Amino acid sequence: MSPFFKVAFTLFGIITASSTFAQSEQMVSVEGGTYIPLYGVDSTAVTVDEFTMDVYPVTNKEYLKFVQEYPEWKKSKVKRLFADGNYLVNWQGDDSYGNQLSPDAAVTNVSWFAAKKYCECQGKRLPTVDEWEYAAMADQDSPDARKKETYNQLILDWYEAPKSFNNTIGSTFKNYWGIYDLHGLVWEWAMDFNSVLISGESRKDVDKDSNLFCGSAAVGASDLMNYAAFMRYAFRGSLKANYSIRNLGFRCVQTKESNNKNLTY
Repeated sequence: MSPFFKVAFTLFGIITASSTFAQSEQMVSVEGGTYIPLYGVDSTAVTVDEFTMDVYPVTNKEYLKFVQEYPEWKKSKVKRLFADGNYLVNWQGDDSYGNQLSPDAAVTNVSWFAAKKYCECQGKRLPTVDEWEYAAMADQDSPDARKKETYNQLILDWYEAPKSFNNTIGSTFKNYWGIYDLHGLVWEWAMDFNSVLISGESRKDVDKDSNLFCGSAAVGASDLMNYAAFMRYAFRGSLKANYSIRNLGFRCVQTKESNNKNLTY
């Protein structure tokens, strides 16, 4: 763990809140299994334990309830260590997301720290990269659709689509596990998003919203499946925990109690 995260965790406090607020209870179980990630490891199979995942990303309406109960996460009060100046930038104010944002659209411009805290206050947590990738490789009919050209083209078409983050949750397909919007709506935070770093160049503080999605360095991404995966890993490798980006949201997961001992972030 980097010194930055050690300090941040100390200040932030890895404590699950004693009280929780109302959020949609819609979660589905994702059966555990083994898969080979396309980037980040040397073609080594990874075992993913069974977990449950939110059916939808967290919405503006749900996040508003969170900041009302935990006012330290309101737009004007959040500490810059935990969220940059773009945090909830499109919200009208501390207690309103305004008329331009749908209550049922995925909340975006939320930092990793804020997303992590939200999940903890639900008695949940952010998914790991492996959990997210494992769930997201499913299409409507099969748990692993990565070799289907049509499926990967659908993902790449979304990467080029403008302002999909304005769409309401559930506007994309329901996958094999019963989960919506893993592709086609917003990018999503993972607990260990920075476990795979693409290059030192990708970590520079540039125009984050427009440059984090550049795929020009996709050396070796010779087919649609690899290229789609590369784009996700390149994006994650370009993030910092306090970044708040207009098409980056999140959802929460839970694991069996017996698996929690293995999750030490």
